[in-house]
Amino acid sequence: MAHAVYVFDAYGTLFDVHAAVRRHSGGIGADAQLLSDIWRQKQLEYSWVRALMGRYEDFWTLTEQALDFALRKVPSADASLRDGLLEAYRSLDCYPEIPKVLTALRDKGARLAILSNGSPAMLESAAASAGLTDLFEEIISVDEIRTYKTAEPVYEMVADRFRVFPEAVSFQSSNRWDIAGATAYGFRTVWINRGGQPDEYHDLPPAAVLPSTEGLLTLD
Repeated sequence: MAHAVYVFDAYGTLFDVHAAVRRHSGGIGADAQLLSDIWRQKQLEYSWVRALMGRYEDFWTLTEQALDFALRKVPSADASLRDGLLEAYRSLDCYPEIPKVLTALRDKGARLAILSNGSPAMLESAAASAGLTDLFEEIISVDEIRTYKTAEPVYEMVADRFRVFPEAVSFQSSNRWDIAGATAYGFRTVWINRGGQPDEYHDLPPAAVLPSTEGLLTLD
């Protein structure tokens, strides 16, 4: 294979971040998607602000804080669902093609890893609930260095852990800002553009854009 190591972002790439709200959509009502969108937006915003300030809080704490904001912002949502939503976030559904793609890449000789903002406990729970744990050689959390993507040291953890040069790594993420950070570091990057979003960060383009991870199996 052209790349020895395949590294995946977790949330939005392997795991569907909107699955938690969907499981409780009957109790939330018409504003379920709005609640989920705000929850995700604030979760990421808090990580970027904390990283810029150098005042780290782990991603689970930010996930709780983001949900609390979303529930206040969407008063039609029943706040008593908070604990159930958080429990559902610990066991998000993976996208349907993920087990097949990861197994095929591993069978071809690729070394597989997750690199995520998620806390170790979050990542272990999500991987286990989706039955993916045994497919990964490493599950790497930013918690080790107490900052968030797109800080360069986050991506450097992969090169250090696998003892490879950046160009030996294929990095996959559904988040265009994450692709920009990984491209700047020197990884071959593949943007998994599940939502058909317009491109941005034009000075830091991905090597490929795919609608799902299935295309990795035919990508050089």
